[in-house]
Amino acid sequence: MAQFTNQAQLSYNGTVINSNITVGEFREELTAEKHAVTENYVGGDGITYVISVVNTGDAAEEGVTVTDDLGSYIAGSSTVYPLTYIPGSATYYQNGELQAAPNVVSAAPLRITGLTVPAGGSVILIYRATVNEFAPPVAGGTVTNTAVIDGAGMTSPITVSETVYALEGARLSIEKTLAPTVIIGSGVLTYTLAIRNLGPSPATAADNIVITDTFNPILRGMTVTLDGAPLPASSYTYSEATGVFRTVGGRITVPAATYAQDPFTGAWTVTPGLTTVTISGTVG
Repeated sequence: MAQFTNQAQLSYNGTVINSNITVGEFREELTAEKHAVTENYVGGDGITYVISVVNTGDAAEEGVTVTDDLGSYIAGSSTVYPLTYIPGSATYYQNGELQAAPNVVSAAPLRITGLTVPAGGSVILIYRATVNEFAPPVAGGTVTNTAVIDGAGMTSPITVSETVYALEGARLSIEKTLAPTVIIGSGVLTYTLAIRNLGPSPATAADNIVITDTFNPILRGMTVTLDGAPLPASSYTYSEATGVFRTVGGRITVPAATYAQDPFTGAWTVTPGLTTVTISGTVG
């Protein structure tokens, strides 16, 4: 929406008189909104974006183009895009009816052409993008992508944006290894549990981490360490009758991940926080 003003001037016998000022405004017949289906992200996520365009005019708006910058920013001397358009994901509806796949002429920035918004009707454009290594994973990180909607019959382009936020808190995974993997007769088995945290926040005692495992063959004479130091027997339970092992909630914590951004490429790297539990015992 834009205002315009106008004023007339009357002159006679060396006298100048100004008229009152008239005020008008341009109202676009097209309006648009943009939304992400989810408000949080982690690296590798696929995010669905929805752009809706409404035409209140009595004529169809043809040849409409949507250009999405995919959150682009400058890193070093290059433009990087923290979102990667997923090829073939764009779909296009007129008044709720699915149309032929829209024409995607560029993936970065995403540029979709040839849309028609019917008179007194609406268009919905849906597409997906993957969060890549250029999206900040740190606490407080955001990706804001802006789409510009333009067409030959439009007075001015329409700009719509959406912001998604890096998921905070701890994000844990666990990996288990065994040594040795082959034992003859009897001997000592050692299981190593690597707990990694990809999140920007540590996993604390309040997160109540519990490890449960059932060992078969049953371990005897068990010893347990946490990051190389003996874990007190009061921090876990173990039955040599059933082989069931369980740590006491809150005794294990995992540090937060650390992040670094290459100042030249803009790519972020993640070093997971790591806590290691080793469990050893005799079998056979």
